[in-house]
Amino acid sequence: MKLLTTVFLLVLLSISGVAAQGSETSDGKAQALFAGGCFWCMQPPFDALEGVEETVVGFSGGDVSNPSYQQVVAGGTGHLEVMKVTYDPEQVSYQELLAVFWRNIDPLDEGGQFCDRGEHYRAAIFPMNDQQRQLAEASRDEINNSGRFDSTVRTRIMDARNFYAAEEYHQDYYLKNPLRYRYYTRSCGRQNRLDTVWGS
Repeated sequence: MKLLTTVFLLVLLSISGVAAQGSETSDGKAQALFAGGCFWCMQPPFDALEGVEETVVGFSGGDVSNPSYQQVVAGGTGHLEVMKVTYDPEQVSYQELLAVFWRNIDPLDEGGQFCDRGEHYRAAIFPMNDQQRQLAEASRDEINNSGRFDSTVRTRIMDARNFYAAEEYHQDYYLKNPLRYRYYTRSCGRQNRLDTVWGS
């Protein structure tokens, strides 16, 4: 199963020869925006990638400016919990970011992610330019056409919207509160479900 997952991710990386640069910063770095359920849980796999320079958790996709965490989880803002990734495209490609994203979500779940339910916990990709959209759509189509799942991918590809950073205590939560973070991920069943979906 691990070999099949590795081969599958390599296929995702090879779907296009176009290197998406993302929304570039003033120093030539690129940015990407992903929603994968609880934003605490999306930081570790991306922080571990060589070439990723910063991850910031926050909110996007809604119509309320500068929402608080309490507003978003209460519902009605339209926002999802998201993570903004700043990366060096000379060291890591957008295709590689997509492969990590897919491997850390349940793409069949349209009601949230794992134990976290509700609209603001839904998974989504927010392409920040046409190249990112092309690659995101191709990666989704590759999964749908792979025959791996009996149903189609429910993860949305949405137009990029304003990003609002979450409160400071949410940033790098897994580093600031490692015991609480590990307890949360275990009790939420996140890793068990990922292993079921993608293989251990």
